[in-house]
Parts: sequence; C-alpha cells; structure tokens
Amino acid sequence: MKLYYSPGACSLAPHIALVEAQRPFDLERVDLATHRTAKGIDFHIINPKGYVPVLRLDGPESETLTEVAVILQYIADLVPGSHLAPPAGTFARYHLQSWLNFIATELHKQFGPLFAVATPPATQQVQRAKLGDRFLYLQNHLQDRAFLMGETFSVADAYLFVMMTWCERFHLDLALWPVLDAFYQRVRNRPAVQEAMSEEGLIEHRWRASKVG
Repeated sequence: MKLYYSPGACSLAPHIALVEAQRPFDLERVDLATHRTAKGIDFHIINPKGYVPVLRLDGPESETLTEVAVILQYIADLVPGSHLAPPAGTFARYHLQSWLNFIATELHKQFGPLFAVATPPATQQVQRAKLGDRFLYLQNHLQDRAFLMGETFSVADAYLFVMMTWCERFHLDLALWPVLDAFYQRVRNRPAVQEAMSEEGLIEHRWRASKVG
C-alpha cells in the first residue's frame, strides 16, 4: 500500500491509522501547490480531485481510495483486531460513521475558508465562531470519556486530532476548551501518533525507519 500525503494535512489521520494498525505501507509526499508528487508525477493523474489523502492498494489493478472517512474505515477493517472501528453492520459502527461525518462537515469543512488567503477577515471570524461552537459540543461529549467512542481509541479520534493540530495556525486556543485540550494531548502522546508526525517532519523524534518519498 502507498499513502499519498502532504505534511500536516488531513492525510495525517490515515497515516496515524496505518501505524496504529501496524500495516506495512509506503509514503509519497505531494506538493499541493504544484500538484507534483515527490517522484515528479502529476498528482491529478493519481487523484483528479487534486487533494490528499489517496491510498493506493496492493495488487495488479492498483486501485485507489480517496476521502479521509472512507480510507480510515478501510484501514480499520484490514485489521479488526486493532479495534480502530467497530465491526461493520453493528450499531456502534454507525455511531463511528456519525462521528466521521461530523468531523468532515462540521470541522474539516469549516476550516476551509481559513486556509484561503482571500477570505475576508469578517468571514474568518464567523468561521472561528462556528468552530468554537463545535468545540464546545465536543468538550461536553468528552467530559466523561477518554475518546469519542468511549475508552477505546478509534479512527475518528485520529481524524479529530488532526483538526486540533490546525488550531494553533488559526489562533484557536484549545485552553478555552480544557477537556478538548486534554484529549488533544492524550492522543498526541500515543506512540503511533508520534511516529506518524515524525515521519511527516512535524516533530523531530523518529520512532522508526520509514520509506518516505
């Protein structure tokens, strides 16, 4: 398998999941400004939508998967014993899908205008306020549990963690939501998270040797 990623982008979530699942994989970096991969390939050939993540599967067909929520569930289902997602068809699995959808639409998409330099300051402020409301909801939910699904880390937590990493860039102080800040620190301290962040050059310490293109 190969994961196409950009450092610190939402592709960090499946990167974390792959390490958590202890699946062998390769990495190839994508420059989202030029849409070229580290090997000089036009990334639009790999994903016409032009964004990461992309997971290229093993096998003669070299099929690919896109979209964070889909890739995360695929990785979790590869290694059921990792408990990164409840079994397909269970009600708990639908709860996980609900969280993935919430993170994708109520957090990920809300950050979008903040990344666009042309977004007017007033609009940026509206987006920050929307995110603050969502963070308050998450804080209330996490008040009596370690992770979104209870006491077991799931792929939804990996996705939420990546959203939290974007807060500093846009001056959203997680100290305003101390329960959410504690969640962020708890996930960040997981060995798999440290390893994935190291492989993307986001922290200095390297937990294992990797093939990073």
